[in-house]
Amino acid sequence: MAPDIAVELQDAVLTVTLNRPAKKNALTEEMYGALADAIVRAETDPQVRVVLLRAEGDLFSAGNDIADFSRLAARIADQTAHLAPDQTATETPGAPANGPASGITGRMNVWRFLRALAASTTPIVAAVQGQAVGVGTTMLLHCDYVILAEGAALITPFVDLALVPEAASTVLLPQRIGHARAFGMFALTEPLSAADAVASGLANRLVPAEALHETAQQVAATLAAKPPGALAATKRLMRDAAGLTVIMDREVAEFTGRLASPEAREAFTAFAERRKPDYSRFS
Repeated sequence: MAPDIAVELQDAVLTVTLNRPAKKNALTEEMYGALADAIVRAETDPQVRVVLLRAEGDLFSAGNDIADFSRLAARIADQTAHLAPDQTATETPGAPANGPASGITGRMNVWRFLRALAASTTPIVAAVQGQAVGVGTTMLLHCDYVILAEGAALITPFVDLALVPEAASTVLLPQRIGHARAFGMFALTEPLSAADAVASGLANRLVPAEALHETAQQVAATLAAKPPGALAATKRLMRDAAGLTVIMDREVAEFTGRLASPEAREAFTAFAERRKPDYSRFS
C-alpha cells in the first residue's frame, strides 16, 4: 500500500504529498509525524532547497481525522476527570502548555508538525485543490508561495467542532485578511474562495485545476535555483519564529481544554451520529 504521506526528493525539491484521497486526506497522528519529519529533513538535509506540499484526489485536506479527535478527547476526559475544569490546560494564561491535559497533547505529532512549520527557513510552496479544511487551511499560513486551483475554498470550522484555531492562525489570519473576515471564517465557518484568498493576500496565484501541479513544480524549481543562503535568510527575517511558537503554545493549551469539554464531546458524537449538534444546554 502507498503511504498516506509520500515524500520524494528530486532536483533539490522535496515533494510532500498528502496521499489519503479515499479519506479526503484527513490527517491522522501518524500522518502528522511524517509531515513533521519531512519539514525537519528540509532544514537539515543540504540537498533540499525547497519543499513542495501537495495532495492527491479532489481536495487538499478535510482537516484532522475526526475519529482521532474523538479518541483523544475520550482519553483526556478519562485522565483528567478528577480535576477542576480550569486545571485541564495550562495554569498560567499565555504560558506554554504544561497542565495535565496539555501533557497528553503537547507532545503529539500535530504540534510537532506545526512548530516545525513555524521554525522552517526552507521555502515552502503549496498546491491546493478543492477544499482545505481546518489545519488544511492554517498550515498554508506558514507556506511561502500558495497556488490555488480554480474552485478551491479555505474553510476553518474550529468553533463548529467546539474547538479553537491552531497553528498561530488566531494571529496570522487576522493579520493577513483582517479581523472581520477572519472572525467570519472562524466563528461562522464562512468559506474563503480561491479568488478572494488571492485578492486578500492569503495566496499568490489562481490557476486552472489542470495546471495546478505543473505550475507548483515550476515555482519550486525556480526557487531551488536561487542562492539558498540568501533565500533562507530572507525567509528568516520575514518571520518571527519564536513569537509564533509562543502563540501556538497558548493555542494548544486552550485547544486541549476545549477538546476535553462537554461541548466537544457533543460535537464529535453528533458528527458520528450524522446529526446537528445541540449546544442549548451549555452556557
